[in-house]
This record gives sequence, structure tokens and C-alpha cells, in this order.
Amino acid sequence: MSRPASSFAALPIAYVVLRILIVVNWLMGAAILALLLVMPNQQWIMAAFKLSPSPDAERLITGLRAVAVLGLVGIPLHYAVLKRLLAIVLAVRAGEPFVAAHAYRLQAIAWALLGLQLLSLVIGAIAKAVSSPAHPVHLNAGFSISGWLAVILTFVLARVFAQGTLMREDLEGTV
Repeated sequence: MSRPASSFAALPIAYVVLRILIVVNWLMGAAILALLLVMPNQQWIMAAFKLSPSPDAERLITGLRAVAVLGLVGIPLHYAVLKRLLAIVLAVRAGEPFVAAHAYRLQAIAWALLGLQLLSLVIGAIAKAVSSPAHPVHLNAGFSISGWLAVILTFVLARVFAQGTLMREDLEGTV
């Protein structure tokens, strides 16, 4: 049975997109690090955010710096996901879609996704803690049902791949 034409294009496109995302991930890490290391003085930050000197402003700036540090923690987690996805794509392109290594890769991806979800909860909590009616902080962080479903789905897929690999090895052993 022939495969649809779209499946032929999917793997090369996925490969290119993953390579681009890996570079973008490291560039974002460099940008966050530069922002933290070359952080302008507090008066500049207060002027940029139109803050007046107050304890709320101090708390807001500290919170934003903490979020930036946690953003740095997310860079290697994203890298772990992207590199393992890239390895899966390369193996599938080479004609090896069901190998034991994919189960381990998917499990590592699931753990990294779990870490990213926990990180998002912490970032959301920081944003809520430093936000005030005068200076609201709106970040796309916190609880995400789709993120948690992705974690569960990836753990399940890792188990499915592990079982499928065992079944394939058993089948090959009987032939």
C-alpha cells in the first residue's frame, strides 16, 4: 500500500523545524542570560515599566528577575525535548521507527515536559505574587491542562513503544 504524499514531506519538514527550534532555543537562552547579566539599573527598569518608587516596584523587579532565572532553567529542558525528537525523526527517516531507544527518548521527553509544567506553575505563582492592581503582571504561565495532558500522553507513549519493541523482538525471534 502506498503512503500519502504528505507523509514523505513530513519528516524532512520536521527535521528542519526541529533544527531551527534548537537554534532559537539557544538564542533565547543567550538573550535571557544577557538580560540578566547586563540588567540595566533599577531606575531604568522603573522608567521602562513606568513604575514609581515603592515597595511594590521593588517586589515587581525582583519577581521579574526570578522569572528570567527560571526561564534559563527552561532552556536545557526544551533542548532535551528537541534533541530527542530530532533523534526520533532521524531514526524514522532511516527506516527504524520501532526501536527500544525511542521508548527511552519518549520517557526522557515526558520527564522534561513534566519539569517544564512544574516550572510554569512556579513562574505563574511568582507573577501572581508580584502583581498588583497598580502594576498587573500578565504572563502566559501557570496551570495548563493541555500541557499536563501532553506529559501524561508522552509517558503513555513511552510505555507503548517499550511494549511494542518487546513484541517486535519476540516476533522476530520466532520467525
